[in-house]
Amino acid sequence: MSQQISMATAQTQNQDAKVHRRLANFRPSLWGDHFLSYSNKSEETIDDLEKVQGLKEEVQRMLMAPIDNLLEKLELIDAIQRLGVSYHFEGEIDEVLQQIHKYHYTCDVQESDDALYTVALHFRLLRQQGYNILSVDIFNKFKDNMGNFKESLTNDVNGMLSFYEATHMRVHGEDILDEALKFTTTHLESMAINFSPPLATQVSHALNRPIRKCLPRVEARRYFSIYQENASPNEVLLNFAKLDFNMLQKQHQKELSHISRWWKGIDVATNLSFARDRMVELYFWALGVYFEPQYSLDRKMLTKIMCMISTIDDIYDAYGTHKELELFTDAIKRWDISCIDQLPKYMKLCYKVLLDVFEEIEEEMCKDGRLSTVFMKKLVQAYFEEVVWLKEKYIPTVEEYMSNALISCGYLTLSTISFIVMGDIATKEALEWVIKEPKIVRAASIICRLMDDVVSNEYFYFNSVYERLVQYYKELDPHLQIYDMFEQERGHVVLGIEGYMKQYGVSKQGAHDEFRKQIMNAWKDKNKECNTP
Repeated sequence: MSQQISMATAQTQNQDAKVHRRLANFRPSLWGDHFLSYSNKSEETIDDLEKVQGLKEEVQRMLMAPIDNLLEKLELIDAIQRLGVSYHFEGEIDEVLQQIHKYHYTCDVQESDDALYTVALHFRLLRQQGYNILSVDIFNKFKDNMGNFKESLTNDVNGMLSFYEATHMRVHGEDILDEALKFTTTHLESMAINFSPPLATQVSHALNRPIRKCLPRVEARRYFSIYQENASPNEVLLNFAKLDFNMLQKQHQKELSHISRWWKGIDVATNLSFARDRMVELYFWALGVYFEPQYSLDRKMLTKIMCMISTIDDIYDAYGTHKELELFTDAIKRWDISCIDQLPKYMKLCYKVLLDVFEEIEEEMCKDGRLSTVFMKKLVQAYFEEVVWLKEKYIPTVEEYMSNALISCGYLTLSTISFIVMGDIATKEALEWVIKEPKIVRAASIICRLMDDVVSNEYFYFNSVYERLVQYYKELDPHLQIYDMFEQERGHVVLGIEGYMKQYGVSKQGAHDEFRKQIMNAWKDKNKECNTP
């Protein structure tokens, strides 16, 4: 891996002075001009649109039909959500689940072959919708007199899978779901080797990435093949979901074409060759925030900001000298184009583009951009703090590290900006809520920061964005490795893993275990915060 790192000599504005910079030889973008040259040859016809609308209305009628069979209605809602079309029926789904919660609160199903499957599905769907008063006591019926889950449950694969998925909606204090996660995980792992390929693949995928942690677009594309292999798939719903997926993906490709032209104009490969050229991957990240068609402009704005943050991150991580970073941090704090004269050439371009993007947000969204810039200033100050630690060879305490790292990971900044670029859709109350750094944003930041520390420490990122892009676009090199796995060799600040080991005198495995425990607790915090009062 050391061959990936090189010492480079670069010229600053003083042509007589040579500056040694540590560089990671990032691979160039895999996409080339693919999206730049995207063509709109296959526009939908009026007949296509009418067909989609007709199928949508049929699905809506089925969804709103009286609840004659609880399990059938639950399965319909689950399929609509997992096939990626629930955004068409948000009001209807909420109405139906309110009815289910009101009239089937305890989900008092009789002992049957699908009892566990039904109860677990009922629990998960209501929890996903935000019902926090649904008690976990409903799972006590599946325990024996010794207080253990009945071994007979392992004969029901669908029930075990459904139960496993439900456990990921747990909050603090729900010990029975902690037990259930261990029980279902252990048995599903041992059972999977005996399954036929389709079922084995489904179980393996669930164990690696439960529904709660899936990206909707990726899960939808993957779920098509599973759903259509069911004994009796709803053909109307399946056809609607496929048509809708293709239409929405075309819109996403058009947006990428627009952003590609903007990115091409900056010419990162030439002007900022030290930085990652990952515009497509960052756009895909934005899809995880909002993929729905009405957020088209929001995605484009958020992607542009993330492109600039990614570039700035690379400047602070390795390329910039300490003096240059002092100047750049000061320029960001002042947020004035007149500051550009004090910066070296490569920073001038980055600074100007950054200011231009935020000016574009103000023009397009008719929003005061000062709120966004406040969080950008916090972000670069956190970057600079890590630079100081590195220069002084200082290993921060866990408390110091986390206080700074929860900002430098970028989630707080991006969470705030993702609201701002929504324009009038995001209310004043929503903005006031997010800028107070609510618990759910902090939990997301903890997950991001600690997961990155654990995988960076091991030099392998199993949950990389590339894994998901392969599934979504089907065009990536299968041997591609994560692009920022060389942070430590580049001289990046000591990770939280090392700081924790030093401060508490534990092994690397002990630090990993503690970090994973904190990640799990953060997920519980997120689940709790997603529940409505």
